[in-house]
Amino acid sequence: MSSPLLLVQSQELFQHLFEQASLGIAVESLEGKVLLANPALCSMLGYEESELCGMSCSEFANPEDSEDDYALFQQLRAGAIDHYSLEKRYVRKDGSRLWGGLNVSLLKNGDREFPLVFAFVEDITERKLAEDALSSLRRRLIEAQEQERARIARELHDDTNQRLAMLAIEIEQLGNQLPEEAVELQSRVDELRKHTLEISKDVQALAHELHSPKLEYMGLTAAMRGFCQEFREQQKVEIDFTTHDLLGPLSPDMSLCFFRVLQEALHNSAKHSGVRYFEVRLWGTSDEIHLTIRDAGAGFDREAARHSRGLGLISMEERLKLLKGTLSIESQPKCGTTIHARVPLPSGGKSERAAG
Repeated sequence: MSSPLLLVQSQELFQHLFEQASLGIAVESLEGKVLLANPALCSMLGYEESELCGMSCSEFANPEDSEDDYALFQQLRAGAIDHYSLEKRYVRKDGSRLWGGLNVSLLKNGDREFPLVFAFVEDITERKLAEDALSSLRRRLIEAQEQERARIARELHDDTNQRLAMLAIEIEQLGNQLPEEAVELQSRVDELRKHTLEISKDVQALAHELHSPKLEYMGLTAAMRGFCQEFREQQKVEIDFTTHDLLGPLSPDMSLCFFRVLQEALHNSAKHSGVRYFEVRLWGTSDEIHLTIRDAGAGFDREAARHSRGLGLISMEERLKLLKGTLSIESQPKCGTTIHARVPLPSGGKSERAAG
């Protein structure tokens, strides 16, 4: 049993840490009511301690960030977990917002009838602003890239491809003017015309890859199926493309993201896997859209690939980050590769959080 002196020292130590800590600290009830708030938390939120105590945490939580915290807090109350962490926004007394890194834990005591909740909040506003600025830069770079892709695609389709088509016609006309006895020359002219048409077809495929009209007018599924068909013919490979459970049209940003991931992944697989058969799956769940590209080829070392600029992993990851999506890769040398992209669907409703 603890001595009275040790108990007093422990209380004094807790009081000192509570008051001097740079982290915001709140002691809460299981209903999310603030029982104690330290000076750092009061300073962060712009309230006096007497104002914070008795407030529900949902009163100074940003409503748009409430779902995850609410769900985790309910698990904490039910005893399914004893702690959790997340990042969320808070509303100061003056109405301004700040970002906080929240850590919540449950303190159980056999001598106490009701457990207490400890919430620790770190002000991460500057880091989140820097992340937002970086995200904005990424978005502008990707938008500039897409604009340039569209410009080059138009040039290839409307100018270069048209000139190649005219060249093929002129070669054909030249062949028609040759005398019948010039068999070798006629054969050569026919061969040149055939090569010209092949180049024209490749240029058209490249234009569609740079900027797919199907993606804009027919949607993601049709654009992916069309790209797989063109890629199959161009690269002489087999692609098994299937899709299911897509409940409705996706946003233009999400569609373009998945389309570019498919292109990058298939090019990488065709170049590095050493096999000619690939599986592509596009499907949806109630809250996410998924895309996998799988091969049974050579595989690669994932850490080595991340330090290499050749596999295009950075490009895929950056696009997915802008939509709060993730990219996962399962690969080992000689055991094939699976690339899995997932993007959350926009949430319909918002729940009010009880804690933090």
